[in-house]
This record gives sequence, structure tokens and C-alpha cells, in this order.
Amino acid sequence: MAAYETTRTAPFGAIATYNFIRFVSNIGNIVIGWNDARMTRNSLNKLSDRELNDIGLNRGDIAEIARQNRF
Repeated sequence: MAAYETTRTAPFGAIATYNFIRFVSNIGNIVIGWNDARMTRNSLNKLSDRELNDIGLNRGDIAEIARQNRF
């Protein structure tokens, strides 16, 4: 009975390239999350107190809402 090796090693530099791409992707996701939170904060801050009350929020809730939307 013959045994065959079925696993292969990654080509030279493949793991480093993958880690670099993952690192850049993570930075991109962080920037996108930060921008989404910023846009949410800005949009909610433009509303009047009455408009915020209509949707069940107050000024103190804005920072928490923006923080929840980041991730």
C-alpha cells in the first residue's frame, strides 16, 4: 500500500502577503466604521430636540448610538 503526501506548504512569502492584506483590510474596516459613526453623530446632531424625542432619543444618547454603529 502506498502513502501519498496530500498537504503542501505555502509558497514562499504567501503567508506574509496574506497577513499584510488582512492588516490593510482591518485598517480599512476601522476607517469605514469611524466614518459611519461620524456621519451618524453629525446627522443626529442636526436634529432638533423635538425631532430626537419623536424617535425616542435625547442628546445624551447620540454618542452611544454612534459608538454602537461603529462595529
